[in-house]
Amino acid sequence: MLRSGPRRIPGGTVAAPEDARRDGAGPRTRVVLVHGVRTSATMWRRQVELLTARGYEAVAVDLPGHGTRRDVPFTLESARAVLDDAVAGAPGRVVVVGLSLGGYVTLHWAARGGACDAVVVSSCTARPGGAAHRGFIALSRAIAATGGGADLLSDRAARLAVGAASALDVAAGGLASAGQATTLRAVLAADPLADVAALEERGLPLRFVIGEWDHFRLDERSFRAAAPSATWVLVRRANHLVSLHRPRAYGRALLDALSA
Repeated sequence: MLRSGPRRIPGGTVAAPEDARRDGAGPRTRVVLVHGVRTSATMWRRQVELLTARGYEAVAVDLPGHGTRRDVPFTLESARAVLDDAVAGAPGRVVVVGLSLGGYVTLHWAARGGACDAVVVSSCTARPGGAAHRGFIALSRAIAATGGGADLLSDRAARLAVGAASALDVAAGGLASAGQATTLRAVLAADPLADVAALEERGLPLRFVIGEWDHFRLDERSFRAAAPSATWVLVRRANHLVSLHRPRAYGRALLDALSA
């Protein structure tokens, strides 16, 4: 299980015994990292470096409509296929980590029998379909209509939200501003509360690592009720893009989840 006694770290509160350990003589754990909307696999650069240094097999994927798959239309079905490919042939345990869009995709995939041993998600405790979600779709259409200015605007917003260094990680794989509205419309069909309940019934270890200032915490109580056995980790002074905003604290929380 992904549980242990709590301790505090700079920038966050996590449940941790010691720093993550290697898997000994056994097969390595594969960690699949799933990015947020408009970004790509490169947003996980620092987490990939950290996990690799600790002996894990880190695999950051590009979802349809993003990064190297920017020309592939995003659907929940095509996103599930990406995760199926990412976990195929894993020699040992598989843990899938998703943030924001990646969190919704991960829950959707795992609830439908995705082959993994544990799930860690962040920034995905707002139910799709609300006024904020539909408003974001409308805003995304308006931004996309600016053409090349959309990516420039997104890059500036990222620098304000997570700082210059993390913004470079976001931009490295290219920004998918043009397809953002299409992706957000597809997510309307997702039901993360039902997915969380399905994982609870399945007994799959589930951990939420959330930023204290995440605006997606709107429905957190409902998610807690749907998964009473899940572990919740709060990263202090972190916004929605918690892995980019507080990468060290997030990294420690992630290592805890893997070592527990």
